[in-house]
Amino acid sequence: MKKSLILSITFLILSSIVLYFMMPTIAYGFNGWSMALTCILGVLFIFETSFTGNDITTFKKINIGLITGLLFYTFVLPFVTTTPILRSKAYRNMIGTVKMGEDFSSQVAPISTDEIRIVDEYTASRLGDKVLGSIPSLGSQAYLGSFSIQNVKGQLYWVAPLLHSGFFKWNNNKEGTPGYVMVSATNERDVKLVQEVNNKPVRIKYQPEAFFTTDLSRHIYFNGYVTQGYDDYSFEVDDEGNPHWIITLYDRKVGFSGENAKGVLVVDVETGALHEYSIEDAPKWIDRIQPESFIVTQLDDWGEYVHGYFNFSNENKLTTTKGMSLVYGVDNRSYWYTGLTSVGGDEGTVGFVLVDTRTKETIWYKQVGATEQAARQSAMGKVQEKRYVASFPITYNITGIPTYVMSLKDNAGLIKMIAMVSVEDYTIVGVGNNIKEALRSYKNSINSKGNSIHTNGYADSKSISSVVERISKDIRNGNTNYYLLLKDQNSKLFVGSSMISNELPITNVNDSVRIFYDESSSELIDIVSFDNLMMDLKSD
Repeated sequence: MKKSLILSITFLILSSIVLYFMMPTIAYGFNGWSMALTCILGVLFIFETSFTGNDITTFKKINIGLITGLLFYTFVLPFVTTTPILRSKAYRNMIGTVKMGEDFSSQVAPISTDEIRIVDEYTASRLGDKVLGSIPSLGSQAYLGSFSIQNVKGQLYWVAPLLHSGFFKWNNNKEGTPGYVMVSATNERDVKLVQEVNNKPVRIKYQPEAFFTTDLSRHIYFNGYVTQGYDDYSFEVDDEGNPHWIITLYDRKVGFSGENAKGVLVVDVETGALHEYSIEDAPKWIDRIQPESFIVTQLDDWGEYVHGYFNFSNENKLTTTKGMSLVYGVDNRSYWYTGLTSVGGDEGTVGFVLVDTRTKETIWYKQVGATEQAARQSAMGKVQEKRYVASFPITYNITGIPTYVMSLKDNAGLIKMIAMVSVEDYTIVGVGNNIKEALRSYKNSINSKGNSIHTNGYADSKSISSVVERISKDIRNGNTNYYLLLKDQNSKLFVGSSMISNELPITNVNDSVRIFYDESSSELIDIVSFDNLMMDLKSD
């Protein structure tokens, strides 16, 4: 009786320690709990042996049987149910139906230059650290967590929480860290530390860097999620600025693998209140439910097992390009963007995919083009004498053309220029000191003679016929631009280059002209097409 009591107490103590510190998911398809239980039973077997010697007792028989079963569950069953040799079709189907996209513009609408993202995560982190460092008392107590991009009331921001910088800092500040940092993704000068929302102090009590019961993962685990898989802790704020932790709930579809999002958990950072939602019912302000790691794995499996497991010739195999970015499409919906390249491919892609970050709807646009890394090299090569480093590109719809946009930074990490590179042809590059200059340079490159890129720029442009009152030229970054004032249009200044028309450099005051242009709220209007009505230039 005494021996049984000791073994029972030992089992309870060891199990409690494992549950509290390791927090294994106790469900089929997860083997962390079975490995832990195997170790616990092994320890009990040793204890029992110390009491009974080499005698085979009933307890030992039961223990050996349980350990054998657990070892089978932990190692043999995962191999049988998870190996791609047997489950390649299941892995390929994880991403769901991959639709073929025809019109990129219908998914990712043209964007205003004021909404183009030029601040990347690295730059946001540096700017955030600078704000935090300006308050010594705060910087010594907390540090900035990971930044995540999100849409807040129609504006893109990088947002990161203040986290405890160690056990003693947590112990002295158990009510939580005081706020979070927001960095505009479109304006590097828009950086703010948010410590109050609606006149109420922000306190991030539950977080990954807290301890014991306020540790975020432990708080979730012991509040009803012992038997559920959860991952991808992202910090998001709602449209009122209230901060939350967004955690993806998932299950495994291919034996002990094949992670697939099934819902989302919203945790109040101060009170710890938990609210679970299905993918369909999740609040609209939540930008992403599908973790990047899940999508990359599922896309790679979809491309890898196109002809099953035994495809050693790599026929029709595809893989994602290095890196994935979050882009925003129509109705401010967010998508994971990545290029697709043939296995063994180098700088070229066979298309790109957009994956809805909430529903996982996947659209594949078959278009030969450049990878993100090739585009970066092209942009840096345009200003190679400056030795700038390009940020990871973000894809936008520029006049109907899928276009990589990136910032060019110096050795100190400061944004010095903006670059635009065509996805289809990475030799088409535009650079400028700001977004508008880069866009103008990019359009000049698109309109250059011999360029085969098709643009729908005429479809949405307006036209005007008038007389030139003034014309002058300006040379910037090696590009010559011509500025025109038209009669009765003194509120608009039109600008274009000789790449748009050979007639533009030889146009004079009082010439009658017809201009197609992009509508803009700015006083500076980009010319799409130019025709001097007093000339009739023809090739022989």
